[in-house]
Amino acid sequence: MGDTRERLMDAAISALKRQGISGVSARSIAGEIGANQALVFYHFKTVEGLLAAAALRETGLRLERYRERFAQVRSLRELLTVGQELHARERAEGNVALLGQFLAGATGYPQLADVSAEALRLWTAEIEAVLGRLFVGHPLAEFLDLPGLAQAVTAGFVGLELYEGVDPAGAAGAFGALDQLGLLVEVVDGLGPVVSRAVRATVRRQVRNNGAE
Repeated sequence: MGDTRERLMDAAISALKRQGISGVSARSIAGEIGANQALVFYHFKTVEGLLAAAALRETGLRLERYRERFAQVRSLRELLTVGQELHARERAEGNVALLGQFLAGATGYPQLADVSAEALRLWTAEIEAVLGRLFVGHPLAEFLDLPGLAQAVTAGFVGLELYEGVDPAGAAGAFGALDQLGLLVEVVDGLGPVVSRAVRATVRRQVRNNGAE
């Protein structure tokens, strides 16, 4: 039974990559592996249920693939570099297009919307753990909303992955801007304790002034 479920999820992913969300049906998915379409409903109740299960499984596989690489990251700039490496590899394997299909399907399938949101939360949690490790003791740590920053990074990379499909040059420019941001953080890191305290005091004062407005 487990093998049949796995084969159906594989078939769903294959059908999505080739036909898009609008072309996927129980018949087209089952046809990928020469199975009876009734198996879709027997194992997953609905096509939407199968797609949702496949989305979560793919997210788990992607996270497992990159978790060790994330654990080796030692700077924000390196995290962004890993993100670009991940992006290039996933695009080459067709998984960026797959992400687009899942997000497109989320507008019409409530269960798929919930699962897509959960998949993004899983990625965000992974990134937040890296950011929490990177910013321990950092001069700017007390001013950063790390959960919010992790969400922004996730949303940014999802947007850039889809953006690149219509404007590669624009996406490349955005990646370059992110790299400059990482470089700026590295510069702050290397300023030394005296300057770091000055930076912290200046930022704290600016935050206090903005809050008083």
